[in-house]
Amino acid sequence: MLQLEDLEVWKKSREFRNKVSALCKSFPSDEKYKLIDQMIRASRSITANIAEGYGRFHFQENIQYCRQARGSITEMYDHLTVALDEGYISQEQFNDYDTEVKFLLKLINGYIAHLKKKKDEN
Repeated sequence: MLQLEDLEVWKKSREFRNKVSALCKSFPSDEKYKLIDQMIRASRSITANIAEGYGRFHFQENIQYCRQARGSITEMYDHLTVALDEGYISQEQFNDYDTEVKFLLKLINGYIAHLKKKKDEN
């Protein structure tokens, strides 16, 4: 049986979450309860929602949690634009994160499509 740790979307989201956490450590301390907190929460929300949906064992609920995760991925994009606009990250760093965000969106959309297909088969 497929385990949560086997899901590519969860593994890549976990890597992204860890990368975001490391990045936030370079931000100014006055952002601790502002941008840093929002970025940490959004990045954790991605993996948490994928995990919670996976644990529901009902396709429709899993899909809904994956949609929440997709929203958190998009939220992360916005937080990264703030980090760029504030000068906390370079354009090159932003571009790297933008590529990862787009990749995560493709993965989560693919997983949602897979779940919809499985739901329709049942």
